[in-house]
Amino acid sequence: MVHRVTRARALIEKQLEEDDTFAAAQTVYNRLIARGPHVGVATVYRNLQSMAADGKVDSVSRNGEVFYRLCKDHRHHHVICRHCGRAIEIEIPGLEQWVGNRAHSLGFSDVTHEIDVFGLCAQCRALEENGTDGGDERRAAAGQIGSCDMLA
Repeated sequence: MVHRVTRARALIEKQLEEDDTFAAAQTVYNRLIARGPHVGVATVYRNLQSMAADGKVDSVSRNGEVFYRLCKDHRHHHVICRHCGRAIEIEIPGLEQWVGNRAHSLGFSDVTHEIDVFGLCAQCRALEENGTDGGDERRAAAGQIGSCDMLA
């Protein structure tokens, strides 16, 4: 479905372009408000849900909350740091064909799938090994306070 690009939707998309982490709708809203433009929280939630349904954003559910990130490519998977929320898109050669073939052999059709792998990125692992969190300072410098804590 094609949606009209409203001022709010354009602001949300611009905010997501600047972020490199998955963020909850409330975090996206907080970041927009901190920048100044007035966008209602319900508008942010509604637009993110719509953008996810249209494939414009990736969404990941963790602990009952949905996190969003601007989609860079149509079919891909992620490795996501469960501490800071940093996400890297990964390709798994042959996976799409294998999933389709295996599902078909089991009698399934119109198959979709999502694969998200969670772990600690090298930076967060180093902080953990040193016995320090360093999270608030590091996330504040990167503008990531909020989404990182929520992914943990």
